[in-house]
Amino acid sequence: MHEAESRWSRWRAHIAARPSLNLAYRIAVGFVGLVVLAAGVLAIPYPGPGWLIVFAGLGILASEFAWAHRLLHFAKARYDRFMTWFGKQSLFVKGIGVLFTTVVVVATLWLLGTFGLIGTWVGLDYSWLESPL
Repeated sequence: MHEAESRWSRWRAHIAARPSLNLAYRIAVGFVGLVVLAAGVLAIPYPGPGWLIVFAGLGILASEFAWAHRLLHFAKARYDRFMTWFGKQSLFVKGIGVLFTTVVVVATLWLLGTFGLIGTWVGLDYSWLESPL
């Protein structure tokens, strides 16, 4: 593991020694990190690894940008604190959380036209299934 880190450090130093290559590398890391981060933010209300994707995107950005490194630690601390608080709440509060998440998921699926598309697959042609967008 230490050898791999050393190899990575040498490779990164090689890139950093060339200003134009370093700029291109940082732009590429920034672009990939922002795309992953955006996908994670969109995935948060859905079942699955939304927050994991957000933290992965921030991790990619944090590999090159100090602001992203600070934001990653800030977001992880707030996430952990919220999940600890939420885990201690009553069944009613947890139910409200599930209800809110369900409403967000159903609303976004409707706005994206998913219900209208699936409706046409199974022969349902109701106007209220169509997205207003």
